[in-house]
Amino acid sequence: MEKPIRIRILDHEYLLSSDEDEALVNEIAQFVNVKLGEIRNSGGKLSEGKVAILAAFHIASDYFQVLRERDDLMKNVQDRARSINAQIDALVE
Repeated sequence: MEKPIRIRILDHEYLLSSDEDEALVNEIAQFVNVKLGEIRNSGGKLSEGKVAILAAFHIASDYFQVLRERDDLMKNVQDRARSINAQIDALVE
């Protein structure tokens, strides 16, 4: 059941409806705030909108990197499993 959860992002308060655990929602909000703070404090005078877009881009970039790493890991596990299965099959024959 969705419940309202109050979070704060870039000095603005938001009320979200979520099925997720409140602690997880707050952890995600904290993560987003850290990313936004890194961009905002990196120098230059960026508008809040530009900070948000750059942070979203960085978060998406991190996400796609994790997906690539996961895919590489899955391929490695599958290759190793095939190799082990082939070794087992060779011993059984």
